[in-house]
Amino acid sequence: MAIDHELKKLADKLYEQYGKPLEPEHLGEYVAISSHGQTIIGQNPLEVAQRARAAFGPGSFLFRIGTKAVGKWR
Repeated sequence: MAIDHELKKLADKLYEQYGKPLEPEHLGEYVAISSHGQTIIGQNPLEVAQRARAAFGPGSFLFRIGTKAVGKWR
């Protein structure tokens, strides 16, 4: 349970810092954010996730810009 809480806190922090500034120009698109703040933006969540995994490795978070976290993959 504590791990889930910590992941949510990290996801919220990453979105606030790196995702929220994208809202004016990319609302409704998807963004993958690495734990180091690297981002990949696109229209298709699967494509964004695949590109992020290839670029950053496992452990990035996927968000729909303007909404809460979609998920995290390992």
